[in-house]
Amino acid sequence: MTIPFLDLKAINLAHADDLQAAFRRVLESGWYILGKEVERFEQDFAAYCGARHGIGVANGLDAIMLTLKGYGIQAGDEVIVPSNTFIATWLAVSQCGATPVPVEPIEATFNLDPALVEAALTPRTRAIVAVHLYGQPADMDPLRALADQHGLKLIEDAAQAHGARYKGRRAGSLGHAAAFSFYPGKNLGALGDGGGVTTDDDALDGIVRTYRNYGSQKKYHNLVQGFNSRLDELQAAFLSAKLATLDAGNDARRAIAAVYDRELAGIDGLGLPHVPDWAEPVWHLYVVRHARRDALAARLAEQGIGTIVHYPIAPHLQQAYADLGFKEGDFPIAEAIHREVLSLPIGPTMTPEQAQQVAAAVRAACAGL
Repeated sequence: MTIPFLDLKAINLAHADDLQAAFRRVLESGWYILGKEVERFEQDFAAYCGARHGIGVANGLDAIMLTLKGYGIQAGDEVIVPSNTFIATWLAVSQCGATPVPVEPIEATFNLDPALVEAALTPRTRAIVAVHLYGQPADMDPLRALADQHGLKLIEDAAQAHGARYKGRRAGSLGHAAAFSFYPGKNLGALGDGGGVTTDDDALDGIVRTYRNYGSQKKYHNLVQGFNSRLDELQAAFLSAKLATLDAGNDARRAIAAVYDRELAGIDGLGLPHVPDWAEPVWHLYVVRHARRDALAARLAEQGIGTIVHYPIAPHLQQAYADLGFKEGDFPIAEAIHREVLSLPIGPTMTPEQAQQVAAAVRAACAGL
């Protein structure tokens, strides 16, 4: 039995005809940067999310950073971020010259705890970045209330949450703006890097479009010191080809998650994901917890089952942020999560039978730990 963590080849071969047609369309157009393919995808993805505007950028990190820059975040400012997330959330803040201020998660959901955010606010706080980690939306309404009360911007890091819903509303329409990654392994993945911003804010839309293109709205006329961060025509065409089947792919992931929920229930020492009633996750990742995570992963690898740790080191303990002076024990919930989490195989081409095989292997492995 060999079950990869994620079979990107199978995922993209399922779209082979549409992807090849998209490639031919771009090749024959003779236009490869910021053309009709990007415009089409921006409009269609924004409409899918329930937002007025979509802006294609080079990657998910840039999507967060350009959104923060668009809202004027700069040196001397502070931005609330989760203490447990991929480091890109923090890096985007730092690249604006601002300081990331970590707040612990709700341990059951892994997402930012609104009840803890207010205590972390200072006169220098300008924004809150809420991550929809693993494809499950954060609890956005209390965060939005806090943001409105204190005059802050609420930004979704929706890099893992394409199509997720919070109280019936899609990720990408829940804050003042949202940032997406279209990295190949995402639920909506390109065949290279890519990112996007969605928003209802007309002013932000114009600013981010300017920043992404060297700070220019008109060629060779530069209004601000901008960036080269553009979603190219080919990746936009590929994303358009795959957008039509995103919901079906998410449903396939839900079917795998349902098998895991059922077959892994009641295993001593194994923590399963918790989904609040108001959340409709898209299961970018199915993440379990175990105190002997590394031993569990090793036993599964012996059975040919691919797993990944998302993520082994909390951002505040990374060498990149040593200058902030955090130490082990400062954010114990995040640290425990990062010590214990293990992502099991999941993807739109995986079968329920494969999920049952994985679950059986997990049960057997846990019995011996």
